[in-house]
Amino acid sequence: MYKLLKREGMAKRGEFHTVHGVIQTPVFMNVGTAAAIKGGVSTVDLKNIKTQVQLSNTYHLHLRPGDHVVKQLGGLHQFMVWDRPILTDSGGFQVFSLAKFRKIKEEGVYFHSHIDGRKIFMGPEESMQIQSNLGSTIAMAFDECPSSVATREYVIDSVSRTTRWLERCKAQMNRLNSLEDTINKQQMLFGINQGAIYEDIRVEHAKAIAQMDLDGYAIGGLAVGETHEEMYRILEAVVPHLPMEKPTYLMGVGTPANILEGVERGVDFFDCVYPSRNGRHGHLYTNQGKINLFNAKYELDDAPIEKGCGCPACQNYSRAYIRHLLKAKEMLGARLCVLHNLYFYNTMMEEIRDALDKGEFAAYKKKKLEGMEHN
Repeated sequence: MYKLLKREGMAKRGEFHTVHGVIQTPVFMNVGTAAAIKGGVSTVDLKNIKTQVQLSNTYHLHLRPGDHVVKQLGGLHQFMVWDRPILTDSGGFQVFSLAKFRKIKEEGVYFHSHIDGRKIFMGPEESMQIQSNLGSTIAMAFDECPSSVATREYVIDSVSRTTRWLERCKAQMNRLNSLEDTINKQQMLFGINQGAIYEDIRVEHAKAIAQMDLDGYAIGGLAVGETHEEMYRILEAVVPHLPMEKPTYLMGVGTPANILEGVERGVDFFDCVYPSRNGRHGHLYTNQGKINLFNAKYELDDAPIEKGCGCPACQNYSRAYIRHLLKAKEMLGARLCVLHNLYFYNTMMEEIRDALDKGEFAAYKKKKLEGMEHN
């Protein structure tokens, strides 16, 4: 259940009540594709760096170790030792981005595993079954993510199929939640708005799925090649047509600036691999902009990554030491950088929520963006 606490313009400050605890929104979900955050970060670490929601990937876990294995081990929460909310994506995006060969049909998608090439079929019912086996808090509907350069005709066909698939996902989710051996009988379902960069298709689709009374609504198919301006234009067009009293999730986005712009346009949930991926390569987020620890100027720098930061890396180690670890290819270097970046994101979301509570989000956003432009 979503509770809208406050609004500032289109920006929303809310609470989302789930069987695994309350999520304070706006929230950034930390991406743990294969039930772990890349960079050697444990669920114990996640609690220390203020993580509210962990996101895992249906496609990857279906292939390895197998969702039936996870179910036998008590579900994803028990498997990875995490007692807070987990969102699982539907596998749709990976089927479209990773599979070397795929055939999209009304029943679903036939494709080859990117690991061993074996033939796999996934449709709405299969995706819901896998996510039910994983026992996540929030399951995402199975959709097609059309390319940002797809033709208008293709996108119209794709979006209407995604709507039909969503109806099948909802029916299957209701069925699975009623079964005796289902791990999480209160699993929630979010639908996904698609339509590439065609505003009218997006708006029509948003109106159609808004009628379906789902637990939340995501905007998918952005940050896949279009410009930031196009993304913001689509958000401004679509969000007003999604239910205000349900959470809105912008999938796969983004940079700190993208998140601030998304919050301003009414988005509650975000996720992105940037903080962990960039961290593993020594690219770090600070309030003064991004820094690259591989730069020679940090060789003798005994300051923390960012003064005043409460993350485990900044509390204990210098830029010079972490730079050395990265250059020596020591795992600890990547781990410390990922911890810092995720802490930075989670702290920024905390600051956003505080600013919304005080009715000062516009001023906060302006100051934050100006600060990060220094570098």
